[in-house]
Amino acid sequence: MHLLVLLAAGLFVLGPERLPEAAAWLGRSARQVRQFARTAQRQLEDELGPEFEEYRRPWEDLRRLRDFDPRHAIVQHLFDGDPDPLGSNGTAAPSDGRRTPSPARERPPLDP
Repeated sequence: MHLLVLLAAGLFVLGPERLPEAAAWLGRSARQVRQFARTAQRQLEDELGPEFEEYRRPWEDLRRLRDFDPRHAIVQHLFDGDPDPLGSNGTAAPSDGRRTPSPARERPPLDP
C-alpha cells in the first residue's frame, strides 16, 4: 500500500518520463549503501578481532527478543516441548490431534 502511494507521488512529481531513471538511481544508491555497510562491518571485524563477538552478541540477543513469542515460550516451558495438549477453546484436543472450533457465542472457559 505504501509503495503504491510512493509510486503515485513519484509519478505525479517526476512525471512518467523521469520516473524510471529515478527508480534506477534509487536502486543503485540502495546497493551502494548496503555495500558500504558490509564493508564497514568487515573492517570492524578485522580490526577488533575476537572482541567483535562481544559487541555483536547483545545485538543478536535483541534480535531474538524481538522475535519472542510469549505463548510459545510458556507452552515450551510447561509442556517440555510437547505440542499444546489443549485445543483452541481450552478443552482437551481430540485424540487424532485436530482442534474443534468452539461455537461462535460460547464463552471460553475461565479458571478462577
